[in-house]
Amino acid sequence: MQNLLVTENVSKIYGDYTALNNFSIAVPKQSIFGLLGPNGAGKTTFLRILNQITLPDTGKIYLDGEKLQPKHIAQIGYLPEERGLYKSMKVGEQATYLARLKGLSKHEAQTRLKAWFEKFEIEDWWDKKIQELSKGMAQKIQFIVTVLHEPKLLIFDEPFSGFDPVNAKIIEKEILNLRDKGATILFSTHRMESVEEMCDHIALINKSNKLLDGEISAIKRNYKSNIYQVGIQADNLEILAKKIKEKFEVLPANFKSINQNELQVNIKIPENFTANDLLAFLINLGKVNHFVEVIPSINDIFIKTVSENV
Repeated sequence: MQNLLVTENVSKIYGDYTALNNFSIAVPKQSIFGLLGPNGAGKTTFLRILNQITLPDTGKIYLDGEKLQPKHIAQIGYLPEERGLYKSMKVGEQATYLARLKGLSKHEAQTRLKAWFEKFEIEDWWDKKIQELSKGMAQKIQFIVTVLHEPKLLIFDEPFSGFDPVNAKIIEKEILNLRDKGATILFSTHRMESVEEMCDHIALINKSNKLLDGEISAIKRNYKSNIYQVGIQADNLEILAKKIKEKFEVLPANFKSINQNELQVNIKIPENFTANDLLAFLINLGKVNHFVEVIPSINDIFIKTVSENV
């Protein structure tokens, strides 16, 4: 798979403070790449460097095979965490102005804007002033302006900030649609459920350093611990629990079940065992109602990795 964005050992230093340290990633074309990290980790510094708001002190950045240059600004759409709409301007007037700054003609800008306004069912906002809109409504306008010129690379810094759950889902859907139409998307968010649902790849930064990156599926495999969540019925649960503990490491489990007289445990199997081996063993002891491998969530991985690198 070809990469749209490649960064090599990018660093940014302010006096005695290192905001970003030798940061390298490769973002595949037409993918959604999640940039994760605690507050102050260096994420926004990196996004500002990509948008040439600030320059790196060291390192190289390539966009679609070319070294990043001022001309590439037209190929990037950036939604910053701190939004910047002019509160006293009318929505349609301001959106048209911002679209023209991205190279669209007035006619093309208004044609595309009206299509987006219809999609979001906000046609009656055209002549309203930004100050008349709620934060979430203004966020929708800024999202539209960010994607309107159909750039190769879309960069979203906390794109769901200010949205209620319903509107956050609408924006998620549109981000996925943009990816499917060919855009490459890089976004920073604290919403781990969105990362799980949307991202193909992630990178985790803490204290200016990259701690991990790669495909989500591969990262999750690396963090697996061979633990299975089990619900099993038998006549005597004490004897059942004893037999399991004689063979495996057993950890407490708690999940909802409609079954009575059921032992619920997490079982850790050794490296030389498979899931089928465990299941075959359990079937001989009782009725297995529940058998699921425990896969760490991105949130679990985030917390574990950051806490180990304090």
